[in-house]
Amino acid sequence: MRGSLRTGFVTFLGLVCVCVLSGSGQQAPGPTAPTASDQGKSVFLKSGCGECHGFEGQGAPSSGPRIAPDPLPLAAFKLYVRSPRNYMPPYTSKVLSDEALADIHAYLTSRPHPPANVLPPS
Repeated sequence: MRGSLRTGFVTFLGLVCVCVLSGSGQQAPGPTAPTASDQGKSVFLKSGCGECHGFEGQGAPSSGPRIAPDPLPLAAFKLYVRSPRNYMPPYTSKVLSDEALADIHAYLTSRPHPPANVLPPS
């Protein structure tokens, strides 16, 4: 009987804590403004970057190299995107603004590192 009394008391305390915390006047967080990373993901996918570099910038053996989560520094990234080598088309400032490129860079930087036991695409 003593164990069930203790369990009941603990349950009661838990309910009191929930009631006190929920009535503390704090409101649930509302929708947040999209971050540069969120914007960058949208631009990355809409611009077709994911078609060659993978939807997370992970690269693909038959198309584009890995560009995330450690892309070139932003200035070098912008220069390369504007005047790429090989098969990548140039993305002029009329196609992608400097702000859009900075957002894409933020998205690529935000991607998690792959597990250590996964080999990168060759």
